[in-house]
Amino acid sequence: MLCFGGLVYQTSDTSSVVAKFITIKSWNKPKGMDLTIFHLCCLLISTIAGSVQSLEITSTGPTSIEKASGQTVKLDCQFSLGPEDSGPLDIEWSLLASDNQKEDKVVILYSGDRAYEDYYPAVKGRAHFNSADPKNGDASINLTGLKSSDTGTYQCKVKKAPGIRSRKMLLTVMVRPSKPRCYAEGPTEEGKDVALRCTSSEGTNPLQYKWEKTSDTKLLPTSAVLDPVGGTMNVRNASTGSSGTYRCTVQNRVGMEECIMQLSITPPPNTAGIIAGAIIAVLLALILLAIILFCCCRARNRKKYEKEISYEIREDVPPPKSRVSTARSFTSVGSQRSSLGSMSPSNLHEYAIKPQYDKIPSSSEDYDRPPSRAPLPPPVAAKMAGPNLSRMGAIPVMIPAQNRDGSIV
Repeated sequence: MLCFGGLVYQTSDTSSVVAKFITIKSWNKPKGMDLTIFHLCCLLISTIAGSVQSLEITSTGPTSIEKASGQTVKLDCQFSLGPEDSGPLDIEWSLLASDNQKEDKVVILYSGDRAYEDYYPAVKGRAHFNSADPKNGDASINLTGLKSSDTGTYQCKVKKAPGIRSRKMLLTVMVRPSKPRCYAEGPTEEGKDVALRCTSSEGTNPLQYKWEKTSDTKLLPTSAVLDPVGGTMNVRNASTGSSGTYRCTVQNRVGMEECIMQLSITPPPNTAGIIAGAIIAVLLALILLAIILFCCCRARNRKKYEKEISYEIREDVPPPKSRVSTARSFTSVGSQRSSLGSMSPSNLHEYAIKPQYDKIPSSSEDYDRPPSRAPLPPPVAAKMAGPNLSRMGAIPVMIPAQNRDGSIV
């Protein structure tokens, strides 16, 4: 921009106004006017004329946006071109790195009348130009299915030689709170301190918690102490009036969730009765155990005594009558003779000296008393020797052995 002799010329033809002629008649100006003021006017006119440029970003919307995860956001970038902008149009959206040591990530690109929407893998399939033909002046993009990782500063850069313009926008993707979990911590007894807790596993901070009672008077206990950040409500010296239904609400700038719980304050237990009952139960268990042990020992001793009695051989008990055996049932008289003939004087003597079994013991004293001896039979007057019996025709016969009950062995 030059100013010569009252004429102001636009040296660059990139403006919509090619030249402006301002004629200042030097012969009409006051003679006392200083030449310096005249030059300052020319400089001011030159500055105003030079402020007119070609490529401009015309968007005036907010530069900071907050959205919830899963939602869709539009990053606005409107521009205008001048007739002198004759170069190719390039539009570039990039995610600026928070660290200067890292490179910016190109999200989406428009160049050579073609859009490249799958340029950045992290937003592949989720970033699209708002207009089907961005060269009409709309370089805005839409991001769908927002994630917390999409948070960052995005820059829209429009290039069309000789003009270059850019616009930055801060996007904050917030996660709405998840459904909280309400529960009581500590004993819910009358006179105790009860803590009601409300926790949400997901959600972008800051999270705000709020407790309210939805039953009875709908007023919180007078001794309740709230923690809106931690989600805790402490009820000191709880009473039965603190029982009821409570609701906890958690929220942040993009969402809200709630949970409901039932609180029941019970009277304190009868400690003395519990202790007495426990002692009685222990004593009964000990008595029952002692009875079981006594019965077991007695049964064991009785069984041992009966076993000893069954194996004991008593001389004072008469032998049982012998059973009729087929082996001993002889019908002939000869067999009876042979039986009589087998009794030698020595056998008769053994039978003669054996004690008699007169009775069966009836008590323990009878078992302890020695067996009674029956009187010996009178002596035999004449003894017959074995050879004499042989001459008389006696035949020796072996008699089978017998048990106590008389059965043949």
